[in-house]
Amino acid sequence: MKKILLTLFSIVNLSFCLMAQGPQALYPGAVPNYIEGPNEQNVAVTNGISRIAKVSIPTFQFYSAGSGANKPCVIVCPGGGYGILASSHEGSDIAKKFNEKGIHALVLFYRLPDAKRQVDKRIAPLQDAQQAIRVTRQHATEWGIDPKKIGIMGFSAGGHLAASVATHFTKDYTGINDGANLRPDFQILLYPVISFRSFGHLGSAKNLIGPDMSEEDLHLFSNEEQVSPQTPPAFLVHAADDKAVPVKNSLLYVEKLSNLNISSDLHVYAKGGHGFGLNNKTNSDDWFESLVKWFRSQSLL
Repeated sequence: MKKILLTLFSIVNLSFCLMAQGPQALYPGAVPNYIEGPNEQNVAVTNGISRIAKVSIPTFQFYSAGSGANKPCVIVCPGGGYGILASSHEGSDIAKKFNEKGIHALVLFYRLPDAKRQVDKRIAPLQDAQQAIRVTRQHATEWGIDPKKIGIMGFSAGGHLAASVATHFTKDYTGINDGANLRPDFQILLYPVISFRSFGHLGSAKNLIGPDMSEEDLHLFSNEEQVSPQTPPAFLVHAADDKAVPVKNSLLYVEKLSNLNISSDLHVYAKGGHGFGLNNKTNSDDWFESLVKWFRSQSLL
């Protein structure tokens, strides 16, 4: 009995430590594509929303759903136009909601594109998101995660990053090239920037690529043009009246997925605008509950 109690205490204690720990280094060693400089990262809170600016050193925070093996895990990429990270309502709030449903979450504080801090700023966020998948799979057993149920989630520009991870996984942009499986098992996209074409989001495109965008860059980072038969299933939420990121982004992405018989579930609200996070105040519907049902339909829960 004493041994059983000690084991239970160890499991609970480990779970508490994982939930309570602060941001952890994303890379065990040197950060790829990195230029040394002062850490100018700063946090501002406006109307209860936390925004992190000038992220040059990538970190993550793991939110454990408690003890027990083989639970799904969602890597969460906050939005912010590749200019800031909306780390609360599109980050920690989402992670805690997943935990309530028995789902682990990892909030990724990816690098924001900056030519002064990265050799090639275009790929820095994608490198960090791929590394987050690598780290999650490496720690799957330790953290109680099913390595075949690791997905990527993103909001707005974070949705662009998530869709990039879901469509660019055949190349290891980190340069680590250790043979790790970098394909997410599913993708969850909230009012995502999908395309860098005319109906995309010019601010995100300029922040990621720069003012001079070649046709090659536009094609590479317009994720509707990168869908393949191996692209994972998707769950999307968008508002039809979104003026910042037109709903056409989600509609076209679902069309491309459908053309290749890839499962997708799209929820379009008549109203809600952009950046509503968990709460679309124009509607009593709860998209997160629909997401949980989708998890079950995909045998993720």
